[in-house]
Amino acid sequence: MADAEYERWEGRFAVADYIFGKAPSYFLVSCKPLLPRSGKALAIADGEGRNGVWLAEQGLDVVSVDFSPAALRKAKVLAQERGVRVTFEQADAHSWTYPPSTFDVVVEIFTQFSSPPERAMKWAGMRKTLKPGGLLIIQGYRPKQLEYATGGPKQIENLYTRAMLEEAFHDFDDIHITEEDVEMHEGTAHAGLSAVINFTVRKSCK
Repeated sequence: MADAEYERWEGRFAVADYIFGKAPSYFLVSCKPLLPRSGKALAIADGEGRNGVWLAEQGLDVVSVDFSPAALRKAKVLAQERGVRVTFEQADAHSWTYPPSTFDVVVEIFTQFSSPPERAMKWAGMRKTLKPGGLLIIQGYRPKQLEYATGGPKQIENLYTRAMLEEAFHDFDDIHITEEDVEMHEGTAHAGLSAVINFTVRKSCK
């Protein structure tokens, strides 16, 4: 992660408010029926903790990774407020040591600060760390989001497409992809009509 990118996010997270809100992603909540009743979950680039904390509230043993100390401080406060225990780790999602076949669930929600080479590293780690049969949940912005400008990166190469996800996880099972334009109100950072893509898939047991 470039120093400038680190400083940009650290500055954004340093404000008192939760810039993405305290509520989990609406898509993650919709995936609740797919979650195991127990097990280990990994929340990648979890920011202020809204998604990792929610996963812990579902009874999962959660590891929440983010590279911003300011974000992690707020995430720890949120976990305390909700009365759940989460393991927080300060690390870059691209270079974190992904333990092999460890997690039953891996969640990546709006982590589109990654350049294409960084994204390849991150997704390789996510593939590696999922247990066979494990659930992968990804939500991100589509290229059309550049027209709406209501959140997300300004670089089109950082945005997700159906073809990109299908290619990256072609050997996984139970692929489900939805594309939608939806009014989002997730703090001040995600506010307004948004072009999103939602993706769930399971690692093959073969």
